[in-house]
Amino acid sequence: MPRYPIDPQRSALILFDMLEHYLHPDDPERARLVAASGVVENTSRLLTAARAAGLVVCYTNGDHRPDGRDWFGGIVDANMDLAPWPDGPRPMPQAKGVAAGAPGARVVAELAPRPEDFVILKHRWSAFAGTHLDFLLRTHGIDTLLLCGGSTDVGIASTAYAGRDLGYHLVVVRDCCHTERPGAQDFFMERLFPRMARVLDADAAIALLETPVGGRT
Repeated sequence: MPRYPIDPQRSALILFDMLEHYLHPDDPERARLVAASGVVENTSRLLTAARAAGLVVCYTNGDHRPDGRDWFGGIVDANMDLAPWPDGPRPMPQAKGVAAGAPGARVVAELAPRPEDFVILKHRWSAFAGTHLDFLLRTHGIDTLLLCGGSTDVGIASTAYAGRDLGYHLVVVRDCCHTERPGAQDFFMERLFPRMARVLDADAAIALLETPVGGRT
């Protein structure tokens, strides 16, 4: 038995912003990068294994009013692609493609939630900020989270920091996470996440899910 198995009864799969806007983007180059990452296919395999093992499955989806009145536009130096604003710092604009009701705000069909799953609507980068996710997980006796989604350097990082500080064991599933920022994926997976989590690929995570558990995760 592995030293630290993943106990399905005490673990949850978190699918973070697995939305049409991010995973099936209109921009051809961005669509190519997402497809090359294999994130949808890898996550689909992990989701199938998680369901078979009986994990709690939670979708944490961005949700903002189309008029932007619930959006926090912090004053920042650059846009989400790290291009500096030409006239100096300004509030970060809302991503209209994932506003409530927009087609891009839907979970991609390949990873669609089922009635027994939990869908958590969030309004900040972290899946924990202002949501009932922590309350829900503790209600189900969860102490280990498998994190998937994107962006790696934005929402996954923010959720990982929050989850670690709340006392959860974390598994970041490397090939089930994605980002459009060059170099960010490797930096976070190799230099940052190993300090707060186990970093596994989908095959390794699935193997642990399928290993009989005789004790604590």
